Amino acid sequence: MRKVMEPEGTAARHWAMPLCRNAGFRTRRAAFLPKLVFSGQPRTVTLRQLPRGQRTRRIFIVVRRGRSRHPAVLACRDALRRAVILRSNQAAPNDMW
Repeated sequence: MRKVMEPEGTAARHWAMPLCRNAGFRTRRAAFLPKLVFSGQPRTVTLRQLPRGQRTRRIFIVVRRGRSRHPAVLACRDALRRAVILRSNQAAPNDMW
């Protein structure tokens, strides 16, 4: 099964593989898009205004059976939940994010 990752020998692959191994799984289908995440750095992607009613995103957290209560999974889920609440409280009607 092919992986959805950068090719072997790249810095991103070197970074991601140990993270996956240390988290207890081997990648089958995974995508890491660190440069698409805005973290205070200049944007490297073009933002587009979405039509009203289509400004939603579904985020799924998928874990191995029996690992849904792992502290890292809970922390990730809680961080996403807080981000949604924070964003919904801050968003102006014309905000794109």
